[in-house]
Amino acid sequence: MTLLAYNSPATHASCPRRGISARPTRIGTGRRRQSRILTAAGRRRPGRILTDTARRRPGRILTGAGLVLLPWLGYLAGTLPPVEAAAWVTLDTLEAATLLITGTRLLRGAPGHRTPAAAAALLLLTDACLDLATATPGTELTTALAMAIGAELPLAALCTTLAARPAQPATAPHSR
Repeated sequence: MTLLAYNSPATHASCPRRGISARPTRIGTGRRRQSRILTAAGRRRPGRILTDTARRRPGRILTGAGLVLLPWLGYLAGTLPPVEAAAWVTLDTLEAATLLITGTRLLRGAPGHRTPAAAAALLLLTDACLDLATATPGTELTTALAMAIGAELPLAALCTTLAARPAQPATAPHSR
């Protein structure tokens, strides 16, 4: 965060000082600190970052999962009672949107994938819990368990991992 020094010798709109032409003094303009991880030997090493190749595969997986949810929304809307359909379609629409946003940002290499990834992880965990809690014993519970283990929880783990990684590539380490 950049702050102007309180006694800056610059001309400001609220308190002009005549005869002084120096620019404001900036405080705190240093580089942002990179997250660091402590190794077993006690030395610090830079945190892992996402490279271009590390973005492609998760980006494709998340974009594909978001696209697969789109026909699923139509199926839910057509087969469930209206009150239940509104709740499930809304939840799955939010999941699809966050998965698509995260996936496309990863594929393009655009910054800002961490927030939608965290939101997607939360929505996927919520969906898995609600599916298991509302399923009746028998085939419905088996299907809910299979979807949770096979799709929702692995996608939530992937999104959590993506949300925890630094968004920008690391700069070269400083020599001491």
